[in-house]
Amino acid sequence: MKIDNGDTAWMLFSTALVMLAVLGIGLFYGGMARKKNVLATTMHSFIALCIVSLIWVLWGYSLAFGPDRGGVIGGLEWFGLDGVGEKPFSRAPTIPPLLFMIYHGMLAAVAPALISSAFAERMKFSAFLLFTSFWITFVYVPLAHAVWGAGFIGAGLGALDFAGGFVVCLSAGVAGFASARAIGARRGYGVDPYPPHNRSLAVLGAALLWFGWLGLTAGSAFSAGGLAVQAVTTTVVSAGSAALGWCFLEWIHRRRPTVLGAVTGSVAGLAAITPAAGFVAMGPALIVGVGAGLLCYAAIQLMPRLGLDDSFDVFALFGIGGMWGILATGLFASIAVNPAGLDGVFAGNPPLLGIQALALIVVSLFVYSYTWIILKIVDWTVGLRVDEEEELEGLDHAQHGESGYAL
Repeated sequence: MKIDNGDTAWMLFSTALVMLAVLGIGLFYGGMARKKNVLATTMHSFIALCIVSLIWVLWGYSLAFGPDRGGVIGGLEWFGLDGVGEKPFSRAPTIPPLLFMIYHGMLAAVAPALISSAFAERMKFSAFLLFTSFWITFVYVPLAHAVWGAGFIGAGLGALDFAGGFVVCLSAGVAGFASARAIGARRGYGVDPYPPHNRSLAVLGAALLWFGWLGLTAGSAFSAGGLAVQAVTTTVVSAGSAALGWCFLEWIHRRRPTVLGAVTGSVAGLAAITPAAGFVAMGPALIVGVGAGLLCYAAIQLMPRLGLDDSFDVFALFGIGGMWGILATGLFASIAVNPAGLDGVFAGNPPLLGIQALALIVVSLFVYSYTWIILKIVDWTVGLRVDEEEELEGLDHAQHGESGYAL
């Protein structure tokens, strides 16, 4: 097939949208941080974009999508993008290979930006640099190959992941869970209140995240056709229904719905629909969204009881939301929506649910184990968290010598 200008234009725009989503994550988390940590929190997402872009171009893309090596990793034949532009990639034959590469590079940057919320307000900046570099290389890249690059989960097992349910959402959520356990709680957690210092900033970040997420789901169609339209629509339906479900549950539980709760619910809906966006119809997308709002709200209420200080709830939103979306794909997927997929339980193919569940367990164990090892290595080398004095002072000044507000 020849390169199509329309598809190329759409994928250029989708790449920019995903990049915007990464920066939206920074604003979303920055607004929820305390005033003394707003810059350091936002900095994590921005620097993740910088680090991952370089790693992806040098060796990440080659290892993720290069010639298969035993179903677990690609080769280094495309190191530094050598030879990447010679012929179109089989999964996206109507766009330039370099565009496919950079689009997936932006997807890769989303995961560490999400993970950063788990250890916000207490991790050293040097530790974050080292952790992100190791995590992308030894966790994200093999996982991307296993799911999307002719590896054992996608091509071998037959699990479905349209836009990153395994690779982005579940991996970020599970890695966040491991990170929160390894680094420990913020000082005063469970005693001192930690209210968001700027809810308006958090709402703006969530809005940009939703807008940018359309590039993540609909861009995964790799063309400007009907499948992209389907993915956009299911994404909007899921995020909207999750936000409403969250609001109603909060209304019942706390007697009033909050703005921050509504936008948080929409984020849960985005996480849940990611693996299913191009495989399910509108009715199932509505169910996915409502289920995400209810399940993720319940998970957030449970986290403090476990004593786990996942600062901005990446596990409750993207871990639990991603798990639900992966299983929902096994329930509601239909080849009537996407002939390249598989039918799920309600379309007469129950085994797909078992495949999705098995892949979920395998990915969760892999991500948790390797993330834990990486965190321990980082702790042994540069140390994971700032000392007590710096944490009380705030990371903006202690780590970066700046202040978020000149008041």
